[in-house]
Amino acid sequence: MGKPYSLDLRKRVVAAIEGGMSRNRAAKQFGVAISTAIGWMKRVDETGSVEPGQIGGYKPKAISGKHAVWLSQRIKDGDFTIRGLVAELAGRGLKVDY
Repeated sequence: MGKPYSLDLRKRVVAAIEGGMSRNRAAKQFGVAISTAIGWMKRVDETGSVEPGQIGGYKPKAISGKHAVWLSQRIKDGDFTIRGLVAELAGRGLKVDY
C-alpha cells in the first residue's frame, strides 16, 4: 500500500474547493484523482480534519487458550451455527465478531 498524500496538498485542495472551485477542477489543478478530492471533502465533513486515517495496524486477535480448546471440541461435536457459536463464546466472556 502506498503512503498517503501530504497534509499540505490535502489542505490546499480542500481550501480551493471551499473557496468555490469545483472538486473536478481542484483535482485536475493539483494532480489528484477526482475521487480523491471528493473523499477528502467527505473526510472534512465527517471528521473536521483532512488528516489521513491510520494505515494498517489492525490485526484481528486469534482465539487462544481455553477458548480455543473449547471451540475445537464444540466444532467436533457438530450441529452448530456461526451465530450460535458467537453467542456461546460471548456467554463464556469472549466477544467475537464475524
